[in-house]
Amino acid sequence: MAVKVGIVSLGCAKNQVDAEMLLYKIKEAGYTLAEDPAMCDIAIVNTCGFIESAKQESIDEILELAQLKREGKIKKLVVTGCLAQRYSTEIMKEMCEVDAVVGIGGNDRIAEVLGEVMDGDRTELFPDKLLMPLEGKRVQSTPPYSAYIKISEGCDNRCTYCAIPLIRGGHRSRRMEDILAEARELADRGVKELNVIAQDTSRYGLDLYGEYRLAALLRELCKIDGLHWIRVLYCYPDKITDELIEVIRDEEKIVKYIDLPLQHCNDRILKLMNRYGSREALTALIKKIRSEIPEVVIRTTFIAGFPSETEQEFEELCDFVDEMKFERMGCFAYSVEEGTPAEKFDGQLDEETKNRRAEIITDQQSYIMDAYLEGMEGKCVEILCEGYDRYAECWFGRTYADAPEVDTVTFFTTTGEKPTVGEFYTVKITSFIDSSLVGEIEN
Repeated sequence: MAVKVGIVSLGCAKNQVDAEMLLYKIKEAGYTLAEDPAMCDIAIVNTCGFIESAKQESIDEILELAQLKREGKIKKLVVTGCLAQRYSTEIMKEMCEVDAVVGIGGNDRIAEVLGEVMDGDRTELFPDKLLMPLEGKRVQSTPPYSAYIKISEGCDNRCTYCAIPLIRGGHRSRRMEDILAEARELADRGVKELNVIAQDTSRYGLDLYGEYRLAALLRELCKIDGLHWIRVLYCYPDKITDELIEVIRDEEKIVKYIDLPLQHCNDRILKLMNRYGSREALTALIKKIRSEIPEVVIRTTFIAGFPSETEQEFEELCDFVDEMKFERMGCFAYSVEEGTPAEKFDGQLDEETKNRRAEIITDQQSYIMDAYLEGMEGKCVEILCEGYDRYAECWFGRTYADAPEVDTVTFFTTTGEKPTVGEFYTVKITSFIDSSLVGEIEN
């Protein structure tokens, strides 16, 4: 009887791409893929280890599957991903139900590991993280019309709060011809929305070509037949070149959406974070982007409660958010991460203060979002249909302003033919509910 293997992948889309590559290796080795890890012989948890809440989610998932193993519902439990890389020896030591822990450098050998655990071995595999494969076929786990494409691995930015370089290593770009070949294959399979991802997409190409090549890559991606939307995520403000702005503005296939994590605006805090620029520089950049790209949507994130952040500096961040009126924004309470420089900074704030500040910014953004949504009423927008909501009794999908999984959806009705999932429709916006637009297909 074939051995069934299931993966639950946690965390970001970059981790999801890694899981898809693992799935292909497993399938290629003759295992049967199961959608539900709780209903299989071997369950794999592809963990996230970015911040404390993500680590806890990963641990909870491992413990839940460990309980199923004790009950005899699954036979083997394997842990991969960032948490596995970061806490290599601790996982096996503290969780006796785990049969194997595989660091990211061992992803290419996942089938070998599964064979060992089925033979009764407990396996720990931690090759150099830089051996993590950048290339490889994938079993697509996203809807057939939308996919992620990872253009590089690792990060060289060395933000003082971030553990990603410790976990993933330095920045390594994929060759442009390999990315384009994968994108063509995805388009041939029916992918219409391609989401370009990396730890830092805007650094793409610097290590291989001696210059930033994201703009050039995007131009080539736009030439691929079948792709309708190309979305760029995880750009850094210091690498937004004039050429990149021009490409996003001029290429029809590139959605006018820039994911630009800023993290703060106060000059002193930005310096402590080892982040780019100043409030003045960030303000100038945002105004430039908006003046050059009509109807651009800017998504950003901020960290509240960074070590030694004063009330005055936090109020400056609130003022900045109010002034810039970002179309999409998230705010997180600072999380102390082991091994990062910020862990040892003086002035660590208590959890209550950090959470309160993050909540204030989030509440403030909700009013800004309401004003943005109100301004959308009466406009006609292109919608990628994603399904039917039987509770709301209407269809839903995303506009160019909404990245998959991180942003909201638009609900819409039609008086004409039944919409097809994965197709694009023109919808006239009539109202909004909570953070979602509501409209009707223009027939």
